[in-house]
Amino acid sequence: MNFKKILIAVDNSTCSEKAAKAGYDMAEKFGAEVALVNIIEPVPANVNADLTLAPVFLETYDNSEENSHILLKEMETKYGNGIATTYLSVIDTAAHGIIQQSDEWGSDLIVIGTYGRTGLYHFLMGSVAEHVARKSACPVLIIPNKSDVD
Repeated sequence: MNFKKILIAVDNSTCSEKAAKAGYDMAEKFGAEVALVNIIEPVPANVNADLTLAPVFLETYDNSEENSHILLKEMETKYGNGIATTYLSVIDTAAHGIIQQSDEWGSDLIVIGTYGRTGLYHFLMGSVAEHVARKSACPVLIIPNKSDVD
């Protein structure tokens, strides 16, 4: 396989850092370009008594987009090593947003970290990484969040 466009899904977590490192390492080996994607999950609307959206709701999105851009820049600075990087930041649910951005950008590979949760939490919440792997049109590399994988 020859990967030319690698999409790396990141959030503000340790497993995301490991995914970014692994994704950029692969991009360097294959001479690929990278897209960093950060999904801003929708915040439930606060509705006032007169059925208007609370101003805090809109400020939250503005702030999230700004924070998302800062996060993407930090990941590129830390792991990018001069590799051409595109920033993708959208408001969506995590799995759907990652898959949609991958399709639109035309990625050959998705790299995503996993928290490694098990038991009841995993049963109730599912795994974004698993969902992406099942629904993606391209291969998905899942990076586990284990201390011995660095």
